[in-house]
Amino acid sequence: MEFIYADWLGTPVWFWLAFIAVVLVLTVFDLGVLHRDDREMGIAESLKLSAFYIAIALAFGVWVWIEKGAGAGTEYLTGYFLEKALSIDNVFVISMIFGFFAVPAKYQYRALLWGIVAVIVLRGVMIAGGAALLAEAGWVLYLFAAFLIVTGVRMFFTGDHDPDIGNNPVVRWISGHMRVTKEHHGERFFVRVPDEKTGMMVRAATPLFLALVVINIADLVFAVDSVPAIFAITTDTFVVYTSNIMAILGLRALYFALAAMVHRFEYLKYALAAVLVFIGAKILIADFLLGGAKFPPLASLGVTVALIGGGIVWSLWKTRGEAARVS
Repeated sequence: MEFIYADWLGTPVWFWLAFIAVVLVLTVFDLGVLHRDDREMGIAESLKLSAFYIAIALAFGVWVWIEKGAGAGTEYLTGYFLEKALSIDNVFVISMIFGFFAVPAKYQYRALLWGIVAVIVLRGVMIAGGAALLAEAGWVLYLFAAFLIVTGVRMFFTGDHDPDIGNNPVVRWISGHMRVTKEHHGERFFVRVPDEKTGMMVRAATPLFLALVVINIADLVFAVDSVPAIFAITTDTFVVYTSNIMAILGLRALYFALAAMVHRFEYLKYALAAVLVFIGAKILIADFLLGGAKFPPLASLGVTVALIGGGIVWSLWKTRGEAARVS
């Protein structure tokens, strides 16, 4: 029993176990109960399920607030809202990936689920690495701040570029070193098919597996922005990881609603650019103008929510009257 009260990365082990339990329960409930059979999810169902995930994430934030204090709770909410907003760009890329590999809508949800499982592990590795780096060299936080400022400025002044999925080096390597079927085989990532030369049954990947691989590569690219951003908000590893994962868990539910109207959020990138610049700049402000005092967490949350909310409202207003796009 002493083990669960022991400290791990600045937080009692039982906090981590409680979070893992929440993630496992949500995943099992989602896949085993709500979506036991493959089917296409409608926009209304997507919005309802998204509201459920958001409610769970906010309730978890309240628990963090109560157990770890107002500062940690505010930082969790700031990180959650930021990651949620950044995921809208992720939705656009995922939609393109599914379109490129012609993945039927009814199989997309299961592919997203396994993609999320991989993301939970990959983000954990990246966040653990970032935490270890900051523990050994605190000045790295200034590099994160500078990176966020430069990224935000570039995002503001440069346009979006569609990823060249067909020429992705990983896709080309897999296609050149593994057998890949030309057609889908339901929800399966691997199947056994007859060899063209020998006629013997051999193992082959399906286009759905390639889509899953590219989705995870895309998340690694997005994590290059989001992980430094959350560390710039807080260095509490528990808050960093849980806010990231809670935002990502609801992504697959929100995907089907956003995929049809993601074009209506074209001005959100400017708000996100401003948020990244603000988060990077506040580290420098706190250290050089506030004499090392921590930037007020509530002020940080207020600015982040105001910028993101303003970007969403402005985007919806400017694109009002545009019909939803069905992929």
